[in-house]
Amino acid sequence: MNTFRDLLIWQKSMTLVTEIYQLTNSFPKEEIYSLTSQIRRSSISIPSNIAEGYGRDGNNDYLRFLNISISSLFEMQTQLEISFNLKYINEIQFNKINGDSREIERMLSAFIRKIKQRN
Repeated sequence: MNTFRDLLIWQKSMTLVTEIYQLTNSFPKEEIYSLTSQIRRSSISIPSNIAEGYGRDGNNDYLRFLNISISSLFEMQTQLEISFNLKYINEIQFNKINGDSREIERMLSAFIRKIKQRN
């Protein structure tokens, strides 16, 4: 691996951000400064923290940023459920993006365990 861009988890997280932006384009305009903004920011935080942690010196710093990334993922998953409950997204949309986010969750959890084992 030469760069964080080589990490499959970062690549999938970047795809997720694009999906989130496309999905939230149809949210009601009154949500622009609340749920739309919040879900977008939490999704952006996932690959951003993977990348930032990659550039840090040492496993402990990297773990800290990976944990921030997974926390943002959990935040985004919660916001997706809220969006579904409010009927801003339908069941098909929810299942697709939730499935994608759960895959990233499993990958991040495994990656965090691997980094911890190096310590």
